[in-house]
Amino acid sequence: MTSPGQNIFDRQLLRIRRNRRARQSTASDFLLQAVTAEITDRLDSINREFESCVAHGAADGTLAAAIAATGKVGWICTADLAENELSDLGYPRVQLDEERLALTPGKLALYASGLTLHHVNDLPGALIQIRQALKPDGLFLAAMLGGDTLHELRQAFLVAETEMTGGVSPRVAPFADVRDLGGLLQRAGFALPVVDTDRLTARYDSALDLMRDLRNLGATSVLQDRSRTPLTRSLLMKVAQAYHDLYADADGRVPATFQIIYLTGWAPHESQQRPLAPGSAKQRLADALGTRERKL
Repeated sequence: MTSPGQNIFDRQLLRIRRNRRARQSTASDFLLQAVTAEITDRLDSINREFESCVAHGAADGTLAAAIAATGKVGWICTADLAENELSDLGYPRVQLDEERLALTPGKLALYASGLTLHHVNDLPGALIQIRQALKPDGLFLAAMLGGDTLHELRQAFLVAETEMTGGVSPRVAPFADVRDLGGLLQRAGFALPVVDTDRLTARYDSALDLMRDLRNLGATSVLQDRSRTPLTRSLLMKVAQAYHDLYADADGRVPATFQIIYLTGWAPHESQQRPLAPGSAKQRLADALGTRERKL
């Protein structure tokens, strides 16, 4: 998250790299596969249907296709910042920037985001725009990367660069903290907000294999303050060695942590449950629990 006018992420570079991934990579996005399964499980648990949905984070159409397979959504539009990511799967397609959502206010029944919001500079503003696009009792479901993501790689770069150059360049994005996101959903006007987190650990033969996978997925650094100097082979080898020394398992392979934060919120509607007003209870808690009330 940033202050107004202060950008952490280079959104144009992000679009370029996602477009390049769509043209060149045949790698399966294991992260998107994992969060898609979780998002559709949550959708399946809701006993209602949605007449319209925007699935943001198109990639190869994974999210939109999985949502369609639930049978709970009528019309689906797949959206992405990068135009090359918009696969032709028979759904309407639109290039859409999360920071400037061109959606008609109060018309959308469901907005689902698969790993796009962690690269938004103004996250509070994006959440407000999503909330405004939803019709009353419309649903917001999202998955985004959290602050513990790739903490091993961040530490390995810190150790290697400090040893080689005596300084550190920003390499891994500062993702959101789960403790802040519930408050942001409330500030954006969502009712019944829920924020929870999960961890996915991938294992690699080396840190070099991890970094190669991140490049194939279009997930390398898009920080505005990133170093423009290309990484040297000597630094890469030093990072790989530091990563191994700090985190290698008994079999020599290294883990990479991805913290996934799931967000759920509803556009307010009169049918939704509301907390009771203070002092409106008709029975004492002590009576309900069968205990004696102790005055302090």
